[in-house]
Amino acid sequence: MENDNAPQRPANEREWKLIEKLLGQAQDEHRKSRRWGIFFKALTFVYLFAVLVMVLPGKTSNTMAVAEEHVAIVDVSGVIAPDQDASADLIVSGLTRAFEAENSKAVVLKINSPGGSPVQSNQVYNAIKRLRDEYPDKKLYAAITDVGASGAYYIASAADEIYADPASIVGSIGVIMAGFGLQEAAEKLGVERRVLTAGDNKAIMDPFSPVKPRDRQHMQTMLGEIHQQFITAVKNGRGDRLKVDEYPDMFSGLFWTGERAQKMGLVDGLKSPGDVARDVVGLDEAVNYSASRSPFEEFMRKFGVSIGEGLGSQLGLDAVVPSIR
Repeated sequence: MENDNAPQRPANEREWKLIEKLLGQAQDEHRKSRRWGIFFKALTFVYLFAVLVMVLPGKTSNTMAVAEEHVAIVDVSGVIAPDQDASADLIVSGLTRAFEAENSKAVVLKINSPGGSPVQSNQVYNAIKRLRDEYPDKKLYAAITDVGASGAYYIASAADEIYADPASIVGSIGVIMAGFGLQEAAEKLGVERRVLTAGDNKAIMDPFSPVKPRDRQHMQTMLGEIHQQFITAVKNGRGDRLKVDEYPDMFSGLFWTGERAQKMGLVDGLKSPGDVARDVVGLDEAVNYSASRSPFEEFMRKFGVSIGEGLGSQLGLDAVVPSIR
């Protein structure tokens, strides 16, 4: 019997070793699955947290009820454009809350901008006029820091009073449209420009084609119309304070220091935003009502702008957009 059973032991041992190996592998797979489960749970938590942060509203400033009387601050910083922090939507949103705040005694528009879109600037200008009519007892002061030029001055001219630093850059009441002529470069590189249009003037100001005299005249006329709209807005806002007769180049696109701008009637005094709050309004307490996008909106803006800019460049649209800066 012993001799009969002896040859079977090695086979049984091999089977047990195989079973142990399979069990070990199963345990390893179980441990790996647990680790992956923990990883994906953590990843899900991070994802949900990120989504929560992105859908939270952006900085809408301290619009909660402030018990004390205060000066409401609204920033205009950077280029004035629909895809920037100084867009009409964000500026007007901040201004609206500032005027609506029960205990805001006055509004100070803190400006540091070289200008930008004439459309955006005009929208803010009109909103200021409307809010001043709705809240006649609440004054709006524009306070220029480093730069208050072109479209930024367009906006400032709607205020009750404008203040600047003696060294501020003020003015630049003009319109500009700039681009490049690349037809000779394309010819030297052996690049053939293929353009198909429906409409005789659809390819106007194409950077790879020579500028036609009639196209130049058309664009110059359009710029002149926008310039006149700008001048009219400034005159309506500033009124008799402007000394146009003494400074005939006031609307030529030139810019000046705050000190010279005061002599010209472009600004009413030389004060910082803080000085305006303390000396003009008579309050030290200030609350910032500036609005900004939520993190999610900011992400989508950057994503959309990158696509839009690429598409605009391909279509040649970036060369035919007027700007007041």
